[in-house]
Order: sequence, then structure tokens, then C-alpha cells
Amino acid sequence: MDDNMEEDSDISESEIDEYSESFYEELKNGKHEVKAPDDTFGCPFCPGKKRQNYLYKDLLQHASGVAKSPKRTKMKHKANHLALAKYLERDLAPASAQSTCIPETSSPTNEENDDLFVFPWIGIVANLQVVWRDGRHVGGSGSKIRDELTSKGFNPTRVRPLWNHQGHSGYAVVEFKKDWPGFNNAISFEKYFEAIHHGKKDLHAKKQDNSGMYGWVAREADYNSDNIIGKELRRIGDLKTIADIVAEEERKTGKLVKTLANTIEEKNKNLKEIEVKYNETHLSLTNIMEQNDKLLAKYDKEINQMQQNAKDHFRKILDEHDKLKTDLDSQRKELEMRSKMLEMREAQGESQKRKLEEEKEQNAIRNNSLQMATLEQEKSDQNVLKLAEDQKREKEDLHQRILQLEKQLDAKQALELEIEGLRGSLNVMKHMGGDSGEGDSEVKKKVEKIISSLDEKESELEDLEALNQTLIVKERKSNDELQEARKELINGLMDTSARATIAVKRMGELDTKAFHEACKLKYPPDEADDKAVELCSLWDDYLRVPEWHPFKVIEVNNKHQEIIDEDDEKLCSLRDEFGEDVYNAVTAALIEINEYNPSGRYIVRELWNFKEGRKATLTEGVTFMLRQWKTQKRKR
Repeated sequence: MDDNMEEDSDISESEIDEYSESFYEELKNGKHEVKAPDDTFGCPFCPGKKRQNYLYKDLLQHASGVAKSPKRTKMKHKANHLALAKYLERDLAPASAQSTCIPETSSPTNEENDDLFVFPWIGIVANLQVVWRDGRHVGGSGSKIRDELTSKGFNPTRVRPLWNHQGHSGYAVVEFKKDWPGFNNAISFEKYFEAIHHGKKDLHAKKQDNSGMYGWVAREADYNSDNIIGKELRRIGDLKTIADIVAEEERKTGKLVKTLANTIEEKNKNLKEIEVKYNETHLSLTNIMEQNDKLLAKYDKEINQMQQNAKDHFRKILDEHDKLKTDLDSQRKELEMRSKMLEMREAQGESQKRKLEEEKEQNAIRNNSLQMATLEQEKSDQNVLKLAEDQKREKEDLHQRILQLEKQLDAKQALELEIEGLRGSLNVMKHMGGDSGEGDSEVKKKVEKIISSLDEKESELEDLEALNQTLIVKERKSNDELQEARKELINGLMDTSARATIAVKRMGELDTKAFHEACKLKYPPDEADDKAVELCSLWDDYLRVPEWHPFKVIEVNNKHQEIIDEDDEKLCSLRDEFGEDVYNAVTAALIEINEYNPSGRYIVRELWNFKEGRKATLTEGVTFMLRQWKTQKRKR
């Protein structure tokens, strides 16, 4: 737009129509350039502010948008773009349709209904440019033609040039989708070429100097022709009317509807069977829960009886301790009386005095030993009482945890069963409810009621899981207390002989006996012991190195498990040089280290049942200590 027009004062809203008409006349007279030679468009009223390579529809959208912009836009600017939109619609639309617009296709007309089309929908393009090269005609590829037609909005699926003995024939078949949008694309394709006078009739009437691509939709005449087009059409398609295609689709639709109706009937039948099975399962689960409650009551009765027996046993132990303490006090008083009597006889003969001195010293030693035994006994009594109390508390805590966990498990299982039942009912209701019908409202109410109940049950399940986490924390705390009691028991049994049934075992320690036996067979007698000690020290150092990890992982019953890698270079060398017993001693220590302390690799003390070759329980350790204490008491 001219600069003086930009500088003019703005106009009022009532003057927009008058100014837009004057600008429209200026556009018609060619005063402002809109269309470029390369078939692109530019806005003459927005120089330097907007891009000037619009397509027709984009420029029309731009002009309409500015004309309808808010009130803060200048009225003269809106009048300019209103005139531009009018000019594009009235004067440039027919010309732009040749390159950018695609004629819309409505439903088939009566004439098209009676026509015999080649199905699937096929278009034909003719008069393609070919050149003679190396003794044959050569032309453009089908993909290039397809891209060109796609850019015009016809969306062909494939374009195949037709070839004969001389090469490219100058014809190609254009394939469209089999559906109605594909038919619309084919008709748009034909009408486009008719609009630019490049249809089938124009091809036969064309003059020698005409050029460019011609196109039309394949029909009966093309299908029955004897040329290369007819042969290709008979190979890839059939002749059908629109009515035939509609009838065939209606037949397929009816068949599909019938199949779906049968499927729905079968689904309803299956739903009824599922409902019957659900009711049977629910009744069975109810019976199982009742039996579970009976078993739980019986279990509670047995646990109470076991607790009473434990209390009686504990009371009996205390009575025995009190009796033993009384006996020790009596013996101590008797010894004190004898000591006084010996002191009264000191005045007798020299020989008798020496004898009395010796007897007095012996008596003092025995008295001291007895006092030490009394102290040890009191200490043992305290340890036994503490262990008994720990055992009692452990049993009570374990019983309470078992009861709580079992009740929680039963409640959780019952809730899960009830939730699954509600979900089954919800699925049944959803399948029983159709898309329409008088029972929809009742089914929806039932579904909503089931969903509400399901939400409540899931909330209860979350509360139970929270309670379960609390019990797990308490169980871990109790387990820590039991571990402390086990540690005290291990410290108390440190001096117990390894030949005892229950004693402390050093996990990860090498068995030196196997090394001594192997060295006796390999070296002279005077060197065997030194070699055995040296070999033991060497392999003990190997065991403490974390980087040496001669294990491999295998899968047993869908679980990963670590075993000794028999192909390890060090172990193979040890077995070959010193035999199977030494190899077994080293691998046994490796397994113990990997189980008890794989990271630190130092020796760990463990309460061990040597009779059964396994880790001893806390109860076994306490029982063994009481048995040892009773044995010592009988010896005294």
C-alpha cells in the first residue's frame, strides 16, 4: 500500500464497507500485486511484516483473520484485508483451483450409480512425457506421478506406468483406496482434469501441439478395450456399479451384525455360567473360612496349654535352684564349725599341730573353692533366669505375633476374596448391561453400589496392610532382641569343648587336620608339620581376599544360587597337588564365608549343633547350658 495511505488518519467503523469497496476496485484494476509468477500469493497491505509466499487458502485465511480482528486494530487496516478477502474469493478462486484447490465430491449421482466402474477404484493418466533412449521409450517413475497427484490432494495409494515392447507406453494406472473416501478421491481426480480440459474426451479431441498429463476414472469402455490399458484393468479389477458395491457392503454388514449377535448371545451364556461358578466358589470359600476359624480356636487352646507347661517347668527350675542354694549354705556353715574346732586343737602336740595346719590349709582351699563355686552358681542362676525370662518373653511375643499375623492374613485373604467377588460381580453387571434397554438404570445402580462397596473393601485392605507393616516392625525389634540373647549365649559357651553336642563354631576357619594329613603323605616327617602350617597360612590369606570369589551362579527351581566354581584356577591347582580332602576343607570354608560374611571375609562365631551339622537354635543352646549346669551341680 502507498505510504501516503498508511499515514492517513484512521476511519470509523461505519466507513469500513465504503473503503473496502474502493480498495477492492483497486485490486481488480491491478494496482496492487497479489499473485506471484510462481503461483504463490502475497499480502500487499503487510509489506515487510509477514511472509509473502502464501498458498491461496493461507492468504485467504490471513485476510479473513485480520478483517475479523479485535477492535484495537486500525479500521483502515481491517478494510484493506476485507477487500483482499473479497478479491480472492471472487476473482482469484477459479484460477487458483487449477493448482491448489481440490473439487469436493458429494454422494454418487444417479448417472454414476448406473455406470460400470473398475473396482477397486482405478484412474488412468495418459500423454505422459517419454523420450527415446537406447532403442526404447523412457518416462518418469510412478512414485514421481504419485507425489504430484498427492500434492493436489487426490491421495492415490500407488501409480504404475504401463510398459510394452517399446518401453514406456505413455500411460499409467492410478490406484485409490477401496473405500468411499477413495471413490471421492478418484472422482475429484477426474473432475480436476475435466476442469482444466485434460479429461478423456479432451484427449481424443486434442490437437497435435497440446501437452501435459490427461486423466480420468476407469470405466466399462476402458475395461473392455483391447489396448494395454484394457489388459491391465482386466488383470487387476472387476466391473461393478455403485449399486452393486453398496449391496455387497450391506450384505457384509448384515453378516457382521448376525455374527456379532451370535457372539453376544454366546457371551451372555458364558456370563451366566461364570455367575453360577462364582456362587459355587463363594459358598466353598465361606465353608473354608468357617473351618479355618475352628482350626484357629483349636490352635489357641494348644498354645495356652504350652504356655502353662512352660510356666510349670520354669517354676520347677526355680525351686531346684533355691534348694541347691540352701544346701550350699549348710555346707559352708559346717565347714566354718570345723574350722573353729581345728583352731581349738592347735594347743595339742607339735605333730598334731602340723597335721591340723595342713588340714586347715586344705579346708581353707576347699572353703575358697566352695565360695567361688557359690559365686559362679549365683552368676549361673542369674544367667539361667535371664535366659528363661528371655525364652518366656520370646515365646509370648512369637505367639502374639503369630496370632496377629494369622488374624491379619485371614482378614486380608477374606477381604481379597470379597474384593475379587465384587470385581467378578462388577464384570458380570457390566457385561449384562447393554447399550440400551429398560433395565439400564437398574443395572447402573447395581454397578454403582458394587463399585462403592469395592472402594470400601479396598480401603479396609489398605488399613490391614498398614497394620501388617507395624507388626513387621515389631517383629524385627523382637528379632533384634533374640539376636542379642543369642550373642550372649555364644559368649557363655566360648570355652565349651568342640566335642560337645552344642558349642561355638568359627565359621570360615580352615580345618588344619586335612592339611597335616596331606603334608604327611607328600613331605618327609620332619618337614610335614612346617609345610602344613605354611600351607594353612597361605590359604587362610587367600580366603581373606575379597577379590578372589570362586563362585558361579546357577538357576535351581527358578531361583538363582551361588555354587563353587570347580574350574577356578587356584582350586584346580590345590586339588591336583594336595588331593580331595584339602580341596573340600578350603571349599567348605569358602561356602561358610560366602554365607556369613562375604564382604568382610573374617571369621564369624556361630552357635552350632555338631551332632546334626547345622546352626543350633536358641532353645537348643539354653537347654544345653541347663544340662551342663545340672551336671556340674551333681559333681559338686
